[in-house]
Amino acid sequence: MSKRVILIVMDSFGIGEEPDAADFEDAGTNTLRSCTKSPLFAAPNLARMGLFAIDGIEVARKLPEQDIVPTGTYARLQESSMGKDTTIGHWEIAGLISPKPLPTYPQGFPEEVIKEFTQKTGRGVLCNLPYSGTKVINDYGDEHLKTGKVIVYTSADSVFQIAAHEDLIPPEELYDICRKARGILTGRHGVGRVIARPFTGESGNYTRTSRRHDFSLLPPEDTMLDVLSDNGKDVIGIGKIHDIFAGKGLTEYTYTSGNADGIEKTLEYMDRDFDGLLFVNLVDYDMLYGHRRDIDGYAGAVAYFDEKLPEITAKLREDDILMITADHGCDPGYLATTDHTREYVPFLCCGKGFKSVAGTRSGNLGTRPTFADIAASTLAYLGISEAERARIAGSDILG
Repeated sequence: MSKRVILIVMDSFGIGEEPDAADFEDAGTNTLRSCTKSPLFAAPNLARMGLFAIDGIEVARKLPEQDIVPTGTYARLQESSMGKDTTIGHWEIAGLISPKPLPTYPQGFPEEVIKEFTQKTGRGVLCNLPYSGTKVINDYGDEHLKTGKVIVYTSADSVFQIAAHEDLIPPEELYDICRKARGILTGRHGVGRVIARPFTGESGNYTRTSRRHDFSLLPPEDTMLDVLSDNGKDVIGIGKIHDIFAGKGLTEYTYTSGNADGIEKTLEYMDRDFDGLLFVNLVDYDMLYGHRRDIDGYAGAVAYFDEKLPEITAKLREDDILMITADHGCDPGYLATTDHTREYVPFLCCGKGFKSVAGTRSGNLGTRPTFADIAASTLAYLGISEAERARIAGSDILG
């Protein structure tokens, strides 16, 4: 029977500041701890997998989940790449460590970039500053509709974001503008992602739509996706996975409209026969709640996923394993910024029925030095040779 790994990334579900968090202006951040302040937080199934037994876990109040005895395999993972964004985090999960941070633009993009963008797109630019995505469309939306200029903004992450009203610039046209921007933003201006941010509505009440699309920098080296597909394995991406890796190494992918859709698509794919990796990103924690500093929203989203976990584990076949992790933090209780936060992430792993994976080390695997251990463990479990596994970083922590 084919072996399968179902890898789910709870986008931004950090579990406490890393030792160098102060260097990223994130001292004291802890996404999980902030979520436990909310009465909506509930995670008994994540607790069974080992969430509250991980090294250094902190909560804001006593939780009944803390009394649950874990039956899974679990660890705390530290990011070794120099960043705290989606692209670098996922690349490291997939075995590619980034020793240098991707470029960021706290003063906005330089004139040389904006000039070339205007020439190639025929569109002028508004804003060109770090900005909240929900605030920028309301501050610049009226002028955008009057002038036809697009709203360009960034954040603490390595992103070039382009917002446009769907009535003025339909999403497909906006995507074409983003592709042109992606072609410009290479080399020393090679930002991690160019992001299309369509919005609708009227003056004073503009809202972003679900037709966001990311155009990522091509990974500069191979990841576990390439190793798996090169060795004849299926590599299926759900949600943002295709965009994060610019399609590199994937054999199949599907987009989602949010967490609920992502969970349903995961369940559907688990009913199918495939041999390899199902790689899932659940983005709502980050996009809808972390950046908006919505503690109750974040906690409720964790509780919803936890409630659906038994459906996922019930579909695990005899030789399947489920891994759950995150790519960075986005502490909803940290009011100094609305950006991502430099945090450890959880590693939770189980086989069918929340049992530890047969033939592997079980229980607490301690604190690991890199997210890339997930990639190495995935490749080893799926039977990839040591020589092929040497193409990526990380150590097998399950074997």
